[in-house]
Formats: sequence, structure tokens, C-alpha cells
Amino acid sequence: MRVVFAGTPEFASAALERLIHAGYDVPLVLTQPDRPAGRGMKLQASPVKLTALQHGVPVAQPLSLRLDGKYPQDAEQARAALLAAQPDVMVVAAYGLILPQWVLDLPHLGCLNIHASLLPRWRGAAPIHRAIEAGDTHTGITIMQMDAGLDTGAMCLHQALAIGARDTTASLHDRLAAMGAELIVQALQQAQAGTLTATPQPAEGVTYAHKIEKHEAWLDWRLSAEQLDRRLRAFTPFPGGAMQYGDDVIKVWAAQPEAAADVQAAPGTVLQASAAGVLVACGSGALRLTQLQRAGGKRLGADDFLRGFALPVGSRLHSAAHPAHDV
Repeated sequence: MRVVFAGTPEFASAALERLIHAGYDVPLVLTQPDRPAGRGMKLQASPVKLTALQHGVPVAQPLSLRLDGKYPQDAEQARAALLAAQPDVMVVAAYGLILPQWVLDLPHLGCLNIHASLLPRWRGAAPIHRAIEAGDTHTGITIMQMDAGLDTGAMCLHQALAIGARDTTASLHDRLAAMGAELIVQALQQAQAGTLTATPQPAEGVTYAHKIEKHEAWLDWRLSAEQLDRRLRAFTPFPGGAMQYGDDVIKVWAAQPEAAADVQAAPGTVLQASAAGVLVACGSGALRLTQLQRAGGKRLGADDFLRGFALPVGSRLHSAAHPAHDV
């Protein structure tokens, strides 16, 4: 079976690696163009590209696949490469480009997507983050037969995974990536045997996992300690949490909720500042900040952070996203 693969980040790289080791013929990989990253803003290849090159698999990096779009030359070159690859199926995982109908129709077995949620819950770009943020107790992987909609295709296989009480997007991502890699191999084995079936998604229970934006990092202390804890875990490793004290913006990378705390102070008030953490009043309960970072500095545990930066008890921490309530 000839499998063209389309994906970009680490989540997709795990699946590509598994397909190669399972012995599938991968004649072509599609991935996003190299992007500037890091302090030097040097061009960096995607994890999928690095994996493909490591195994000697040809790589195409079109800016678009739309033949009538802004980059028709890129799309034509990609089309020529796909036709030459003669795929039986395309496997897609967090690719980052919309597949037009001509791509969906090209492989005779269609395009199979590895999606990191139990569809139809959390269609869209950030299903892992949004599941943690919402307080879901379970998520999982769905292998979907792609159509022209946004994660609306029929479901072929799915497998559930419990979300732990202290899971972050980083920890959950790794388990889901490994699960997705195994499940796509099962799907391809069934497709090859002619036993893979697809069931339409139910109309009930549809939610959308919108892309994570940097501005969401600002901690709104009016929320409950449990809500803020879920957000911080959802936004680890990106974009983390952020708060303002005076002229300083401080990043927050780890915290513990103390929902039962009897808090009388206004949201955002520092209640304690010790080696155990910076305890901050919330809309209900309190949040103990245990890993913090000043602009340009290193991530530090609360004890080390407070040696170089004072957060006096009674002082107010602000959210630049909601300046009106922090007067």
C-alpha cells in the first residue's frame, strides 16, 4: 500500500515514524514550509520534515494546495508530485493546510485523518488544549474519512483516553500522539483488507476547538482557582499564563488550586508569598503559583523567583486583558 503522508508538528511526526516502521511504502510527505523560530529567528524545518529526511522520503512544502488560490504554482507542483506518487491513501495529521476536493479525490481509498479528540467533540485546531481547559475527564483519537468540512467526515476508528487531574497539554499530547500512531496502522490494515467502515458523526455534541491565541495567556483572576488551573495546564507548553505587577509582566508556568480556601480578599490579591508558592485570591478559592518567569529571565520555582523579585502580601496582580476590573 502506497501511503502519502501530510502533517507538520511532533504529533504528526510520531504517526509518520510508525507508518515507516510498519513497512508502508511512503513515496511522498507533505508538510508546512520552514518557518523562522527561536531567538535568532532562523528557518527551521518541521518535525515531520526532519523525520521524512531521516528516512530518505521525498518532501513537498507547498504554501497552498488550491489550484485557483494565491499560490497556484505551488499547488501545481504539489499536484504533479502527488500524481507521480500514485498513492492508494493519504494519511493526514495536523497538517495545517486545507485539502481541496481534488486532493481528497486523488487516492482511491481517500484521505484518513488522525484527530486528537472523540469527534464530534472538539473539531478544529486545538482539541487537546480545549479538552483540558473545559475540564473534560476523557478525550481520545478518532480516525476519520476526510471530506470538505472542518473535521466533519465519517468516523472509522476511535479510542478513548482518560485525562488525569494534573495533565497538561504537553503530557496529554504525547500519549495521544502514540495512540494515534497505533490507531492509524490499524485503520490502514483494515483498509487494505477491505474491512474498514465509516460511520457518520452524530449531529449532537458538536463543539469547536478554536486556535489558541497569545492573548488568552492573561490570567483573569475573577475566574475560579479551578478554572485558572485548567487554563494553565491547557496552555502548557504554549502560551503559558501571564500577569502584570507594576510595570513587570510575569509568566506563570505551574500552579495548584486551593478551591476550599476561605478567601475574603479581592481577586488578584497576593495572600501568601513563600517557598511553597505565591497564593493569589481568585473569584472563588485561591491559586498557588509554583513556577514563574520574569521577562527575559528563566523559569524558576517560587522560592528562587521570590529571592530576586518581591511580591508582598496584599499587593495586586493584574490581567492586561481586563484592565477595567483591576483599577
